[in-house]
Amino acid sequence: MGDALELGRRPFVRDDAAAETGRALKSCPGANLTHDYNSDAPRLQKELVDGWGPVLDVWEGFSADDGIRKGGSSGGAATTLAVFGIEKKGFAGVLHTKARADVPYLNETTLSRSRPELAAATGSRYAPASPCDGLDLMLNEEAPSVFIGKPCDVAAVQKARKLNPELDKKIGVTIAFFCAGTPSTKGTLDLLKRERIPDPTNLKSLRFRGNGWPGMWRAVYEDNAGEEKSVEMTYAESWGFLQKYRQWRCYICPDHTGEFADIAVGDPWYRPIEEGEPGKSLIVARTEKGRQYILDAAAAGYITLENNDLSLFPRSQPNLLGSRGSVWARLHMLRLFGAAVPKYIGFKMARFWWSDLSLNEKRQSITGTILRIFRKRLNKRINVESWTPPAKEKG
Repeated sequence: MGDALELGRRPFVRDDAAAETGRALKSCPGANLTHDYNSDAPRLQKELVDGWGPVLDVWEGFSADDGIRKGGSSGGAATTLAVFGIEKKGFAGVLHTKARADVPYLNETTLSRSRPELAAATGSRYAPASPCDGLDLMLNEEAPSVFIGKPCDVAAVQKARKLNPELDKKIGVTIAFFCAGTPSTKGTLDLLKRERIPDPTNLKSLRFRGNGWPGMWRAVYEDNAGEEKSVEMTYAESWGFLQKYRQWRCYICPDHTGEFADIAVGDPWYRPIEEGEPGKSLIVARTEKGRQYILDAAAAGYITLENNDLSLFPRSQPNLLGSRGSVWARLHMLRLFGAAVPKYIGFKMARFWWSDLSLNEKRQSITGTILRIFRKRLNKRINVESWTPPAKEKG
């Protein structure tokens, strides 16, 4: 048996569900995922396609709104591009993830309709999130909206919109942020315990990044005497702890940089960050719609673009080609031991296993997967139990 505390969010069937249609499974990027972009599209950078998916242009840039820039995980690009959609493109809102108000270590999906709402939700959330559960909110609006999510979320949206023409009309632009994997809720709670916050109901707020670049992990809580206290640590230290709790799906993900989005954003890690340096974002145009949207936002003064250089992308994420290669080996091991294997079409993985992994890394991609198959029971059906966060005692 397993529960959502450790395994993350899992699909479920509603008690009053309609007859099964299969559309949810058809939209799931964890079951299958196919690249079907136009390989002859103008401006497509073909030298980057095999390792990074479709890329039309790359910039380093940042939000012209100083508050959004500081609050964001890097330069606030995703947030400020979303604000531009509402204020200048006539979009109804932005579907995205924010900290849950009553349980701040969890996430919730929301449709924000203003700059203040978006600014209040800046910063990364290294915890389970499923913004696709709010697609009905977009459908209910008169005008299209912006969608912001992890690469897998955006891939799911791209599949869902092909099945639903009405949904397709309501998606103005998709923005993905680079993702190294999602830690479980158990990871967050274990980190809180390590920092001597054993009762999560005492937590008042939790930030994983932001308010500086790359920002600090910071928890604000009440002690047993009711006094407000806080604890913080560097991004490197918090991620070093949380990454061990990433779900298995993240280990077999071929897309960590939003290859199915119109726009993808991440950190320009191609150089060391100086202490106190204001945040900057790596901004990748993956479609012509996304490219023009970025240029329009810059022309309107919402975002500052600089350092227009395609090489920034691979230089900022040097380890991801090896990760892509490791996925190829893991899929083969899953198949060999009778575990479920997703079907990926259009992803070049084998060449990077041979070219970008050392002999020891190749060995680890094989032996590590075999160990996880048995430790995580990946070749067995797991009955998932629901989990409810504890409520704060009244008194």
